[in-house]
Amino acid sequence: MIDLLPYTLLLYALAVTFVAGFVKGAVGFAMPLIMISGLSILIDLPLVAAGIVIPVMISNGMQVWRAGLGKAREALREHVLYIVLVCIFILIATQFVRRIEPNTLYIILGVPVLTLCLIQLAGWQPQIPHRSRRLFEWVAGIFSGILGGLAGTWGPPTVLYLIALRTPRAQQMSIQGVIYGLGSIMLFLGHLQSGVLNSTTWRFSALLALPALLGMWFGGRLGDRFDQERFRKVTLVVLAIAGANLIRRGIMG
Repeated sequence: MIDLLPYTLLLYALAVTFVAGFVKGAVGFAMPLIMISGLSILIDLPLVAAGIVIPVMISNGMQVWRAGLGKAREALREHVLYIVLVCIFILIATQFVRRIEPNTLYIILGVPVLTLCLIQLAGWQPQIPHRSRRLFEWVAGIFSGILGGLAGTWGPPTVLYLIALRTPRAQQMSIQGVIYGLGSIMLFLGHLQSGVLNSTTWRFSALLALPALLGMWFGGRLGDRFDQERFRKVTLVVLAIAGANLIRRGIMG
């Protein structure tokens, strides 16, 4: 592992991942966004892209398991087009991570992160007429898949997708679990094919799974002790700042 990172950066990566896991356990989202925003400050993007893969896959698998497999099947039937599009375009987009210049990739990651966070903070809820649902599913699925393949996160656009379809809040978690779970498997397979996840970097990713799970456990235990909505907004503010910083790095180099 020391061939990849010095001990100081390794400890930094473990700490950032623990925080990301804590937020995931407390509010159910934002792990990959926090990891890629925090880790990329000091660590090269290709290694960051590899590092998030296994923590994201394991955490999303746990979310599906908690929601229940019965609900997962229902979600799969109802949102099959969106899920298929997300999975296909995650596989496609992962193949370009190593081909895009780092500064360009920072901007590609930062713009949608900042935009989606500001939309949610503003409380804007898109309304999609029933006749336009199919077109909306195509656009949202493709966008979410591309963002997922490049940044390892398709959570924020998925949340907006479900809100736009007026999905009951009680069903949103189980549907998100299915979308995140299947998408993370595609992310894993895509980065195996792209070479981002290889015989060296997979060990780094596997190591980061440990603080991610520990953080999720603490977040799940402590999450009920504070105002969920306020904590969610604070998380979005931090992510918006992180997104703006990614854009700054992309522009200034």
